[in-house]
Amino acid sequence: MLESYVTPLLMSYVNRYIKNLKPSDLQLSLWGGDVVLSKLDLKLDVLEQELKLPFTFLSGHIHELRIHVPWTKLGSEPVVITINTMECILKLKDGVQDENESSASSRSASEKSVSKPRRVQQSPTDPDLPPGYVQSLIRRVVNNVNVVVNNLILKYVEDDIVLSVNITSAECYTVDELWDRAFMDITPPELVLRKVINFADCTVCLDKRNASGKIEFYQDPLLYKCSFKTRLHFTYHNINSKIPAVIKIQTMVESLKLSLTDQQLPMFVRVLELAVALYYGEIGAYRDGEREESISGTEAVVSIPSTMGEGVDPAVSGQYLSPDQYVQKEDEEQGWVSWAWSFVPAIVSSGDEEGEAGFYTDTEGGGTPSPLQPPLREPIVSVGFYCTKASVTFKLTEGSSDSSYYSPQKVKSQEVLCVEQEGITVEALMMGELFFDCQIGVVGCRALCLKGIMGVWDFEDNMGRKEEDAVFFNCGESLRSKGMTYLTNSLFDYRSPENNGIHAEFILDGNLHKETYTEAAGMHRFGAFYMDYLYVLENASGKGPQDFSAVGKVDPVPLVQETSVKRLVIGPLDLQLHSSAVHRILKMFTCAMDHEYEPYCKHKPDMVEECRVVAGEEEVAVLEEFIPTRLTCLTLLKASITVAMAEFNLLHMLIPAILGQKSSTLQMSAPQYQPVRPLPAFRLQVERVNLEHSVPMYGLELIRTVSSLGQPSDNLLHHCYTHCYLKVFELQAGLTLLDNEGTPPLLPIIPSFSTALYGKILQLPMYWSKRPSVSITECMFELPHFMVQATHPQMLLLNYVWQSWTHSTGSGAGPTTSDTLINEVYRSQGGKRVSTAPTLEVLVQSVELKVCQRTTVWCASGTVGAVKVCARTVVSQVTVQNEFSAGVHCRASAPDVFQNCP
Repeated sequence: MLESYVTPLLMSYVNRYIKNLKPSDLQLSLWGGDVVLSKLDLKLDVLEQELKLPFTFLSGHIHELRIHVPWTKLGSEPVVITINTMECILKLKDGVQDENESSASSRSASEKSVSKPRRVQQSPTDPDLPPGYVQSLIRRVVNNVNVVVNNLILKYVEDDIVLSVNITSAECYTVDELWDRAFMDITPPELVLRKVINFADCTVCLDKRNASGKIEFYQDPLLYKCSFKTRLHFTYHNINSKIPAVIKIQTMVESLKLSLTDQQLPMFVRVLELAVALYYGEIGAYRDGEREESISGTEAVVSIPSTMGEGVDPAVSGQYLSPDQYVQKEDEEQGWVSWAWSFVPAIVSSGDEEGEAGFYTDTEGGGTPSPLQPPLREPIVSVGFYCTKASVTFKLTEGSSDSSYYSPQKVKSQEVLCVEQEGITVEALMMGELFFDCQIGVVGCRALCLKGIMGVWDFEDNMGRKEEDAVFFNCGESLRSKGMTYLTNSLFDYRSPENNGIHAEFILDGNLHKETYTEAAGMHRFGAFYMDYLYVLENASGKGPQDFSAVGKVDPVPLVQETSVKRLVIGPLDLQLHSSAVHRILKMFTCAMDHEYEPYCKHKPDMVEECRVVAGEEEVAVLEEFIPTRLTCLTLLKASITVAMAEFNLLHMLIPAILGQKSSTLQMSAPQYQPVRPLPAFRLQVERVNLEHSVPMYGLELIRTVSSLGQPSDNLLHHCYTHCYLKVFELQAGLTLLDNEGTPPLLPIIPSFSTALYGKILQLPMYWSKRPSVSITECMFELPHFMVQATHPQMLLLNYVWQSWTHSTGSGAGPTTSDTLINEVYRSQGGKRVSTAPTLEVLVQSVELKVCQRTTVWCASGTVGAVKVCARTVVSQVTVQNEFSAGVHCRASAPDVFQNCP
């Protein structure tokens, strides 16, 4: 009968994660077609052991569990599993001790479960049901299971933080090629399975609890009733494969509105720091230097548990194993990303690879599978997140609203700042530990001021100001002009290969990836921001497979070649720093730093070992051939930064708080705000800025090895430094006016020029204290051409702008300038600016500066090709000019070491 095949499969899932469940009652209910279980407790220890998260489950409950099995239409209707009200509470594990205890318990449980060899047996077959039919039917049932979760509640507690996620409804079901609900199966030649998960009304709250664990004041939700859709696309090697060859999981959100108050901001930053610490695997431990994100140094092995669930016939359950056959060894510390990758095969597999059962598995002695077991394949995993429009609104709390005696009070807040984005894309592509790539892009972004700040109602509704006045940051393009390029080749793009019955091709070669995803390609798809992080792990010898268990260990001889490149491009942007924007930005910084949380990662004190082993010739030869580095490239295109004269100045209340000092509270009343137009401003414009930062990937191990050598080569010494290259193209600065009628052209004070700067800093200089010949810091600066030209009125106007920010008064009122001075600066005749005021010009050409610092000396060398100072004025159309010019060559150093300086 079908019940003998389907019932153990469902029971293996239910009984594994639920406490105090009577298998006999469950079995009878399933045979009736429906089962309803109420007030269930989850097996928290099983969840912790299987997920291997750095969290501890404090509680886990299911209010009601319903399972519907359509026995008469099992081949055409899905099995529906409904969970009504599921709540889990988690907290971070308490340091290394808990992690070690958890690892020890997991190892002991794993050893018990695989201590004896066992034979996986075939289930008895019904003579009326051929084995091929049974296998096909079971596959169809598993592929079409519908899961519905109503009222899912997840809570995370830490210190005074309570982070809760509430999802009203979530449903997962199988769909056809048009992404419509259907009963599907994996059939050749496509060999594809599609699923959809709909999330309705997702609300995220972030509140602060007191010492007793109660929330006194409810904050506004971070995210309120947001709905989104996830599409899953699985491509298999063949019809019997349990692990897909390609996994594509992508989520689409139409509108994402986030809200942060000043009290939530420190807690939000704390949660971000937790995510970073989990990313590097540094929770509760000292940090021995940066570790590469995607490398965990673990070895995946395949093991089969010896027991299923209580009350399940082993002869029947042998074929339908629980979906956690792929277990990672816990002998070494691993990061959260490595955990997430190890879990990928488990979430999509429900049995043995290739459907093979009956092979002999001898797991005694470390859990190593027999040669008969098929090898674990590394699927290609593509994960994506897409958002059409998103906004983040910052608020300042004002007080609490009225509430009942028994319920917590709700905090009132005032909006002050909003950041809006369009066309957001986050994509990640990975294949085991060999390849990882993450791309983030934004089509358009802008920031605008709202309401008032610190008692100054500069953007209140009754002020009658335009929306253009509120926008102080603008970058990229709008979706109207750019189109839907941010969805290119996604599952939500009708032109993608998957939506046209074509298997997608992925670029998994590092060099080809760099040639394809260039800076120009990224900015063509997006417009405001583009980031590409690429990590590639290659066999150093290029022959056969590599033993990845040695990756990430403290070993000066790399067995593999690792490449890590981060490229960031910021498109054309316009930033206006007026009083309203500056005070809001600094206020957010002040609120974010107002906390007393302890850091997750404690840095080890730098200690130098007295006895160090000198590297051998073979190890040095390997290092000479290849040293892994981490390269970061930042490109800024066509940026404009405007600093306007301060209309009001309350920096004396903000700057001390940012510096960790007590802020002044002498302000008696907020200044009466009146917008000043036209408003003088100083503007910087640059055509392009390139910044490159290079650092050794395993700096500590490298420096320990190189510093132990008697005479290390220049190549080895070069990689012991942190290198930084900065190139600036066509930078100019001048005066302008912010006016309602339009911004006049820039009056250049510093005409366009280009410059370059290079610097390097020795890492861990304490290892080189006995080598005075090794440079600690080196710097090179080049300036081919630089000129300053300004009139006396322009210098006076610049001084007004400077003093408006540096001279903060108790009342907050800023200095004012006269219209006469502005008219003098911007005097025009016939559409052209003219001036009879004296003009001062300073010209410097061919500047080169070199600086070198060592443990005992400091040396510098510089040359200046020409210096020209000119003051001229126009008197009755006759130019009177005084000029001074000279060439300069400067050199200061210690003679005995300067010859080795750059």
